[in-house]
Amino acid sequence: MTYARPDRLDAALAALARAPHLVLAGGTDVYPAAVGRALERPILDLSALDAMRGVAAVDGALRIGALTTWSEIARLPLPRHCAALAQAAREIGGLQIQNRGTIGGNLCNASPAADGIPPLLALDASVELASANGARTLPLAQFVLGNRRTACRPDELLVAVRVPARSAAAASTFLKLGHRRYLVISIAMVAVVLDFDAAGRVAYCGVAVGACSAAAQRLPVLESGLLGATRAEAGARAAALLSRPEALAPLAPIDDVRGTRVYRLDAVRRLLARALAELTS
Repeated sequence: MTYARPDRLDAALAALARAPHLVLAGGTDVYPAAVGRALERPILDLSALDAMRGVAAVDGALRIGALTTWSEIARLPLPRHCAALAQAAREIGGLQIQNRGTIGGNLCNASPAADGIPPLLALDASVELASANGARTLPLAQFVLGNRRTACRPDELLVAVRVPARSAAAASTFLKLGHRRYLVISIAMVAVVLDFDAAGRVAYCGVAVGACSAAAQRLPVLESGLLGATRAEAGARAAALLSRPEALAPLAPIDDVRGTRVYRLDAVRRLLARALAELTS
């Protein structure tokens, strides 16, 4: 086993071009998975890459460096439409995890119950991937492919997350159901983003659900059905849509020790109703 801690992005990408590595960001997922066994792959520690930290406005979007921690995201004065992301940041593990865990690590670990993914999906976020051969951008929905699976190639690093700008009328929220408030794996979680036009009608709707499929999913039937609704109409329209089986068709919840499939689907309906009531009241 070898260990490298480059302080330049090009050096990190050159190392990945030579051979696949176990990439280490905050380590909050890597270390628990390695308990009781030796690490056989070479380790690429990203912690010295300061260029991959921080949040900035770039080309009308919010660009979040992949090594930005959840504590930093929770403290930053993010735009109002990113409230769901800040809320999720405050519910990821405990303070120690939030101080070390990174947004990029959360996405690349791709747990079905990753708290950071639903708000970013609902925000229509994309990811920047870089390799020694160039860079590319993917919608987050095309990056997270399933349980612990992503579209990141062995020679690539996720270097940043981009969140599109919204109007000053936009708002969002994140709700998570667990057996206790903190330090818990989600039973179900939802994120909703609404933007409104000058007439007060829904101009953009992003709805995502986590912990109810191999990867978090958006709900296009609900999203399209709420477009054009006024704040007063949105709640009743959402209730009607959520009563239809096709509204939750993208979800495939399982029965496990945290909850049954039926319980999870009922929880999602209730969480979505609460989220939409919060954003339209």
